[in-house]
Amino acid sequence: MAAAPRERSPFLGLLPLPERNAVVQALRTETVGGMVLLAAAVVALVWANTPWSGAYEQIRDFHFGIPALGLDLSVEHWTADGLLAIFFLVAGIELKRELVVGELRTPATAALPVVAALCGMIVPAALYAATVTAGGGSLKGWAVPMATDIAFALAVLAVLSTHLPASLRAFLLTLAVVDDLGAILIIAIFFTSDLNFAALGGAFAGLAVIYVLQRFRVRGWWWYVPLGVVTWALMYNGGVHATVAGVAIGLILRTTRDKGETASPAERTSHLLHPVSAGVAVPLFALFAAGVGVSGAALGEVFTLPEPLGVVLGLVIGKTLGIFAGTYLAARFTRAKLNPELAWADVFALAVLAGIGFTVALLIGELAFPDPAASEHVKAAVLIGSLIAAGLAALLIKRRNGIYRRLYEEETRDEDHDGIPDIYQRADTPER
Repeated sequence: MAAAPRERSPFLGLLPLPERNAVVQALRTETVGGMVLLAAAVVALVWANTPWSGAYEQIRDFHFGIPALGLDLSVEHWTADGLLAIFFLVAGIELKRELVVGELRTPATAALPVVAALCGMIVPAALYAATVTAGGGSLKGWAVPMATDIAFALAVLAVLSTHLPASLRAFLLTLAVVDDLGAILIIAIFFTSDLNFAALGGAFAGLAVIYVLQRFRVRGWWWYVPLGVVTWALMYNGGVHATVAGVAIGLILRTTRDKGETASPAERTSHLLHPVSAGVAVPLFALFAAGVGVSGAALGEVFTLPEPLGVVLGLVIGKTLGIFAGTYLAARFTRAKLNPELAWADVFALAVLAGIGFTVALLIGELAFPDPAASEHVKAAVLIGSLIAAGLAALLIKRRNGIYRRLYEEETRDEDHDGIPDIYQRADTPER
């Protein structure tokens, strides 16, 4: 007798309860942080375009640190190389969680978001390359439009007062996690200066010690904080961007709980650092990275010079086409099927929203274009491209918000007030 065909798993369907709780908790912090990030970006833009712009530049370019240790950096570089290491440490923990217990833990569930994210990185890079080649520009910025800024995207959703169900937000989060991994690899491989192998050896030794301490279940911040700081400093002096140290430490931290543990080391670290990352580190980076001149001439150059135009087209068109096409192809040729409550228009709206590429795009722009004049144009392009993507996504999402509100209310209804949504107490609901 022939075996019955396997049932196709729902894509963007109801998440298992533990996964939903983890997603809701992570996104709540990201949403608040996104609002602070949005405010910091606005302050930077306004400040840099007022008569007091000289004071902004003076603070941004002020140097301090320990020159003997190679750490005499400007305020702007301290936020990019130092504070963003916290952001990437949290990103590393989130990636580890997704790989161990989340959407990326099995090839079947990982295939769709990974394919979508990869296409969402490849197509913008290719579109940028085609644009600058046609215009006779520089290919150095090919990686700028590749990453999605989850905090900025969620801030847009919060401003819109939308009611996206957890499955859509989880898909956006998973896309951003894979994007972050791609950005980290790109930074580590393509944006390294002259390598100091002695310092790099010391950094890898520090990571090895952290790994051993985790294996032997050694607890205590007094071990990990000094080791993390030393590893970060050695990575910076080794010629590899220091944020790589953050994600490496995040990937090393143990995500699973031992018997009797209420939280794993990764969970405890994320609980402590996620608010610092979302509410302090990323907004301060934005404050000193997003301050660009927005005169009529500067805005015109964004659409006439090939490099900034390639960034705008990559974010607005490349991310949308890449993510939507990747998602459709993955769903077409795997066992995944779209949630019948949603339509492909919802996936398209999410793909447009993923064109918001702020924090990591600004960072890669600074690394790709060290010349301040070129860097200013690319930063302006990132801001304009992200605003266009946000505006288009707002229109698309608002059109479907009635459906989102109904799904959101259904999955959060708790009439018996037991802390578990009623939809999860039905016999046919997955509880894994």
